[in-house]
Amino acid sequence: PIIKRGLYYCSRMISSQYGVEFTDGHYEKIRKAISIWICADPPKYRENTITRYAVQEENVVGDIAEKRENYDLITAVIVCLGNEGDDKYTGILRLLEVLLSSERKPDEKKRILQDDFNIKMTRELESEVLLMCNLSKGIEEKGIKEGIKEGILSSIQNLMESMGWSAEQAMAALKIPESERVQYVHGLKK
Repeated sequence: PIIKRGLYYCSRMISSQYGVEFTDGHYEKIRKAISIWICADPPKYRENTITRYAVQEENVVGDIAEKRENYDLITAVIVCLGNEGDDKYTGILRLLEVLLSSERKPDEKKRILQDDFNIKMTRELESEVLLMCNLSKGIEEKGIKEGIKEGILSSIQNLMESMGWSAEQAMAALKIPESERVQYVHGLKK
C-alpha cells in the first residue's frame, strides 16, 4: 500500500536527522517529516481524494495534553487525481490534474489556468507550464520504452527456455538489430 511507503519515507527522514539536526539525546531538535504523494492514475475508489495520515494524541487513561510539536512529527499526504464528472473534481485536485495531464496540450492548459483559475500567464509561467507538459510527456515515453524493453526481454527469455536457444539465437529470431542486442543481454535472467 502506498501509505506504508509514505510512512516509511517519513520514518527514514526522521532517522536521517541524527547527526545533522540533533545529536546525543537532543530529540527536541527533531524536525517534522512530511511526505506528499501525487497519484495521477489511482484506483477508481481513490479518485479525487486527498487523505492525510498523521500522529495524534489520544488519552486512554487520564487527561493530559502534550505539546503538539513533541509528537506531531510524521505526516503523509496522498493526493489522488481523477477526472471530470465527480463533484470532488474541483480546486487543487482539478488544478493538479490539468497541470500534470499528459493528454492536455500546453495551449489548453494555459487557457484553463487563465479562465478557470484566474492565473495570469507571464512568460516565466508559460515556460514552466511548457516544461511540465514536456516532463509528463517524457515520463510517459520513458514508461513506454521500459514496457517495450520488458516485453522484448520476456520474449527472448521465453524462446531461450522453450526452444533451448542461446540469447543470440533468440534475438536473431526476433530480428533485434545487432546494435541493440547488448542492452538485452545484460537484462536477461541468468
